[in-house]
Amino acid sequence: MDWLTETKIPIGKTAKTLFNWLQETGEPFFDWLAWVLEGLIDAILWVLQTPPELAVVAVFVAITWLLQRNWKTCVFVAVGFLFIMNQGYWDETTESLTLVLSACVVCMAIGVPIGIAAAHRPKLFVAMRPVLDLMQTLPTFVYLIPAIVFFGIGMVPGLIATVIFVLPAPIRLTHLGVSSTPQPLLEAAQAFGATNRQTLWKVELPYALPQIMAGLNQTIMLSLSMVVIAALVGADGLGVPVVRALNQVNTALGFESGFVIVVVAIMLDRILRVER
Repeated sequence: MDWLTETKIPIGKTAKTLFNWLQETGEPFFDWLAWVLEGLIDAILWVLQTPPELAVVAVFVAITWLLQRNWKTCVFVAVGFLFIMNQGYWDETTESLTLVLSACVVCMAIGVPIGIAAAHRPKLFVAMRPVLDLMQTLPTFVYLIPAIVFFGIGMVPGLIATVIFVLPAPIRLTHLGVSSTPQPLLEAAQAFGATNRQTLWKVELPYALPQIMAGLNQTIMLSLSMVVIAALVGADGLGVPVVRALNQVNTALGFESGFVIVVVAIMLDRILRVER
């Protein structure tokens, strides 16, 4: 089998050449993108860290009530945040929430329109499917290499890696929701003279809303799963104490910070849970 390994397909060399070319020719674009994402991150972080802690908790409880109308869920969210404050992880939690919310803004802004376009153009979705599979199955540590090359160290490369990993979820679920709109509803809209735009906004998107919200929920959960990996490239948040505990073999610190991540994940899931 030596003949099979004599001529190696240059996947690594090709990728290196491509990234070097992008770094040289796309530097102005990457600098502008980093500036935009840093502004988004700073704005969300300011909103979460400037007001008093209890005021932020009250806002989250109010949002929970508006979305769920369930006092038990509101109590759970309040107790969860009080537990985080008791453990001394408020700053780290707000930093992780900043990363998660920033990833949600970017992913939903990109993923929902692409999902709608893919639902209306089946050939486009067929062409996109291998790319989406690659984005979700490629080891997440691989994303960190070009992110560091293009954006350096900090929150921005962590956000970029998170977006690449998470983006397929809103695309797939939006596509599923829009493409599964019953044909009789579409025919009724057309019979009453609705334009394509009106059909999209008044029929397809309302019907697909549960799937789109499920995509938002998955975006948040997947983004939260990236906080530890993002900490490896300098992103602040709950991943920092986890990495520190790993380096120090500190069981107490690792379990403590890991449990806080679990509490945050459960709270966000309960806040955004959608039942049809």
